Amino acid sequence: MGANNSSKTPVCEENEEVNFNHFEILRAIGKGSFGKVCIVQKNDTKKMYAMKYMNKQKCVERNEVRNVFKELQIMQGLEHPFLVNLWYSFQDEEDMFMVVDLLLGGDLRYHLQQNMRFTEASVKLFICELALALDYLQSKYIIHRDIKPDNILLDEQGHVHITDFNIATVVNKGAKITTVAGTKPYMAPEMFFPRGQISYSFSVDWWSLGVTAYELLRGRRPFHIHSSTAATDIVHVFHTATVTYPPAWSKEIVALLLKLLDRNPEERFSCLADIQDFPYLSEINWDAVLQKNMSPEFTPTKGRLNCDPTFELEEMILESKPLHKKKKRLAKRVKDTGKSRPALNGNLQKHLDSVERDFIVFNREKSWQNFNEKQEKVTVAQTKEEDEDGMNNNLQQL
Repeated sequence: MGANNSSKTPVCEENEEVNFNHFEILRAIGKGSFGKVCIVQKNDTKKMYAMKYMNKQKCVERNEVRNVFKELQIMQGLEHPFLVNLWYSFQDEEDMFMVVDLLLGGDLRYHLQQNMRFTEASVKLFICELALALDYLQSKYIIHRDIKPDNILLDEQGHVHITDFNIATVVNKGAKITTVAGTKPYMAPEMFFPRGQISYSFSVDWWSLGVTAYELLRGRRPFHIHSSTAATDIVHVFHTATVTYPPAWSKEIVALLLKLLDRNPEERFSCLADIQDFPYLSEINWDAVLQKNMSPEFTPTKGRLNCDPTFELEEMILESKPLHKKKKRLAKRVKDTGKSRPALNGNLQKHLDSVERDFIVFNREKSWQNFNEKQEKVTVAQTKEEDEDGMNNNLQQL
């Protein structure tokens, strides 16, 4: 995607909400289930981010608005070293935008497609980092429900980050989830049976971690399940299939995978303590892992974008309303018609108005600033109170 060639560089006024004009569009890098992704640079700070944008009308027509809003709501409450964190969310008349951490190392699916076979040491660190992320999500009562190589991004150093919360769910303490969602090859057995009695919790994410770890080591998944496989056939696979482990793998990694891929959720490793207590990981310095002080064995190639280049071609050639031409397009519409948007049928317009009204605006920098200001006020108040107490004590002594 070409760069924005505007001669003026809009900056963010102190009290102005962040919007599309505050970013320079650099290039397209991918597309997800609900939108497309490009690299952007914020004009005032020059920081680089990934910007996900979703066309409002398409979201309404595909009945995806609720999932977009739920993803926004979940991501606003999260911040962790091994997640792709949300920085800003805003909208214009055409699109909804989410600005998140930029990870230039590519997703693990891309590297698998490049015939990359990860070593046991690499996968061991991935498991530790992802376990910390899942433990954090669990502390927030969140089940991701779509842990897979496609949704795990690498930074330039090779550390993993979980992305894509559009089918994540929040579970009430002690409750179980009964709705089925996910990508079939990575979904746990309890998400398929017993029929009519499906009930599951956080352990499904740990099963997906096990499937992902196996795939990274071997280049294929432990079960012959595809997205097109019928649910009844999947149940049969889980009842009859035997997972094979290459003899070259260490007994320790096999033992760990066996615990992650236990078909009984009650016996499966499904929390950080299970992982930390396992002998294979007993020597791990978990604080060092959390601080990203453990050096990954695999480092993505620097100086290149680790993603499929066809995304950019599609955006430039096939997209009828490319993002890098948005400003000119909207300005021309206003000039030609004097209106901000063309007339639509009543029902669609009603839904679009609802999206505009209910969209959740977010600014992490402003949230940090407000938090720091509150902390400063608390500190000043405490200091003043301590000074007054000290003065009163001195008076009493006199």
